[in-house]
Formats: sequence, structure tokens, C-alpha cells
Amino acid sequence: MSTPDRTAGLRAARIKDSQDKRHRALAAIHALETAGTPITAAAVAHAAGCSTWLLYTDGIREHLNAARDRHARAGTTASSTDPPGEQPPLTPASLRTDLALARAEIRRLRAEHNKLRQRLRLQLGAEIDGPERTELITRVADLESRLRQLLAERDARTTETDHARRRIRELEDDLTAARESLRRVIKDHNKS
Repeated sequence: MSTPDRTAGLRAARIKDSQDKRHRALAAIHALETAGTPITAAAVAHAAGCSTWLLYTDGIREHLNAARDRHARAGTTASSTDPPGEQPPLTPASLRTDLALARAEIRRLRAEHNKLRQRLRLQLGAEIDGPERTELITRVADLESRLRQLLAERDARTTETDHARRRIRELEDDLTAARESLRRVIKDHNKS
């Protein structure tokens, strides 16, 4: 099997895998919505067995947002305490949960990445029986390109994690300020 044939096969497998993940994500959104379960990116990613970044891509994000809106509207008819059309506020606990899930996903992806790299090394080692130098150069260039892509994905996950940490700190500060403000209001109210 020549290198272009293997490359085409790998691309086709990657496209099929991506399509399967998208179908699973849409099915998970529908299943959670049908069950009346709160629809969060973490819950959908867990149910679909995919990463949360997939849920924010075009074609999936719209379905996720629509399901969240429908869930919010359904929740407002049952509960008059939430304003119509608003989702429940994020809490530090929910952000910590999302962060923990993101970290677990990153660990899983790193382990999978290392496993696939090892398999690729073994496969390439088995295939190298004396190929031409130009073919080896092409293979190395393809592998370096894939490595750069994986490193960029890792960096994106790191950025997401840092953003989530900053958001948690901001929310904790807001919560502390709100508690302090509430204490003052209660104290002022008790004085009068």
C-alpha cells in the first residue's frame, strides 16, 4: 500500500470518526432534553463520549443552544422564580465541575495521543524496509504537521482551563461581595 493510499485511508477514517462523534453529540442532546435533564456542555460531552470543544463547533452549537433555550422555557413554566428566557446562573461549584471534567478529558486525550503515537511509531517501523528518502521526508513532514496540530489542540485546552480558573476566581469574588452586601442590608434593616 502506497503512502497516498494510507493517507487517504487515514483521512477517511478521521472524517468518519468526526461524523460519528457529531451524531452521538446530537443524540445525547436529544436524550438529555427528552429526559428533562439540565443540558450542559459537560453533560452532553459525557453522554456522547466526546470532548466539550466539539459541542461549540458549527452545526452542534446551534442544537445545544436551542435545547438549552427549550429547557429554560420549560423550566420557567414550572417555576415562577426564574425570569423568562434566562438560564440558571453559573456557580463556582458548576464551574469547578466543568473544570474537573475538562481536566479529565485533557488527561484522557493525552493518554490517547501517547498511545496513538506509539502505535504509529511501531507501524512506521514495521513499514520502513528501505523506502526512498523522499518518501521518508514526506512521512516526517506529515508527522510533524500532525504533531503541531495536536500541540495546538493541547494549548487550546490549556487556555480553556486557564479561562475557567479565572472565571471561578471572578465568581468567587462576586459571591463574596454579594454576601458582604447582603450582610450590610440585613444589618441596616435590623437597625431601623
